[in-house]
Amino acid sequence: MCSVDLVSGEERAIVVGPGEGETIRGPVGGPLSFKVRGAQTHGALTAFENVVPPGSGPPLHRHAEQDESWYVLEGRLRFKLDGEMSDAPAGTFVFVPRGAPHQFQNIGEGDARILVLFTPSGMEGFFDRLAELPAEEVGPQVFGDLGREAGMEVLGPPLAVSDPP
Repeated sequence: MCSVDLVSGEERAIVVGPGEGETIRGPVGGPLSFKVRGAQTHGALTAFENVVPPGSGPPLHRHAEQDESWYVLEGRLRFKLDGEMSDAPAGTFVFVPRGAPHQFQNIGEGDARILVLFTPSGMEGFFDRLAELPAEEVGPQVFGDLGREAGMEVLGPPLAVSDPP
């Protein structure tokens, strides 16, 4: 993998192969593997691959400073974007501008795998801090508190609660 030379500040191309990248526990339980962090892109982009277990997904929320995009690599998700429900099988791309309420849920029988992009970067600390906590301590209150510190506002419960399939 290549990146920004932190000494000279010179930008370099970045190549991260399959299975490479720093892996932490994701907010819904599956592994989250960073492909590029903001420090490597001068704050322009954060990208990671995330595994989402069946039935799982984040609460309704919005980001004040970042646009968020997903590409569904495997599985089937459903998204609620600005109050509208959309089906998202493998091969679907979703873009949500900053400030727009959104959430998703894995509605497939197996794990879903997604590529997540934040532009500009800035959400890494949220994911890092959640991963440092014991899994049993990560609940709605902690998610909301750590999210608020990162400029994310939780607006409601996960789709499994608000809109069961």
